[in-house]
Amino acid sequence: MSRPIVLCFSGHDPSGGAGIQADIEAIASHRCHAASIVTALTEQDSRNVKKLIPQRPEDIVSQAETLLNDFEVAACKIGLIGDAEIARAIALVLRQYPTVPVVLDPVLAAGGGTELAGRQLIDVIVSELLPLTTLLTPNSNEARRLSGQTDLADCAHWLQQRGAEYVLITGTHENSELVHNRLYMPDALNQTFNWERLPHHYHGSGCTLASTIAALLAQGLDMFTAVSEAQEFTWQSLAAAYLPGKGQHNPDRLFWVDT
Repeated sequence: MSRPIVLCFSGHDPSGGAGIQADIEAIASHRCHAASIVTALTEQDSRNVKKLIPQRPEDIVSQAETLLNDFEVAACKIGLIGDAEIARAIALVLRQYPTVPVVLDPVLAAGGGTELAGRQLIDVIVSELLPLTTLLTPNSNEARRLSGQTDLADCAHWLQQRGAEYVLITGTHENSELVHNRLYMPDALNQTFNWERLPHHYHGSGCTLASTIAALLAQGLDMFTAVSEAQEFTWQSLAAAYLPGKGQHNPDRLFWVDT
C-alpha cells in the first residue's frame, strides 16, 4: 500500500523522547512514511541537552536531493535545526518545491533549559524559512523570542507578516488553568483550542504535534482539521506518557496500539 511521504529535518535525540524518533513514531501512527534527515546529533537525556553537534549543511542538501529525486514528498516537517548555515541549506532545498506544505516547529531551547538557537539562527529562520512556511508551531516563549513582541496575537501577526501562512501558538508555558492553543489563520481569522492541563513535564510534545500535523496534511486534510486532530492525538499521547529516566515524561505516541 502506498503511503504519503513526510520529509523531516530534525535533530537526533538519543533518549528517544523528541527529535527524529518522535517524528517517525507520530508520522507512522498516521499511516504515512517518514523520510528523515538528521540536522544535528545531540548528547542528552530525559532531563536536558548537554551538547549539540550540527551536521554539515552540504550533506543535508545532498541527502535531501537524493530523497527528493526518488520520493514524491507530500509534506515537510522541520524541527531542531542546529545552526544558521543548516537553516540556509534547508531553505535552499525547500525553494525547489514551493507546492509542498511545510510545518516548522522552531526548537529554540530544550525542555530542560539549554539554548539551542542563537541570534544568527533566529535571524535566518525569520528571513529565509518563514517565507517558505505553511504552518509555524511555536510555544509562547518561542513566539515571543522569534518576533520580539509580548502579546501573543502581536507575535502571530508579526510572524505572518514575515511569511508564515498559519501560526499555531501553544500555551503550555503560560500561567493558565487550561492550556490555550491559538491558531492564527489568513485574513485575520483565529481559533482558540482549550485543553486540560496535564500534571507532568513532557519531552517531545512539540515534535509530536508538528509532525502529526505534517502527516495529516500529507493525507490531504485541510489545515484547520489537521491542527484540530493533531492536538487530540498529542493530548492523548501526553495523557499516556511514561517516565523512562529521572527527568521528563515521554509521550506515548503508540498509545493507540493498546486501545
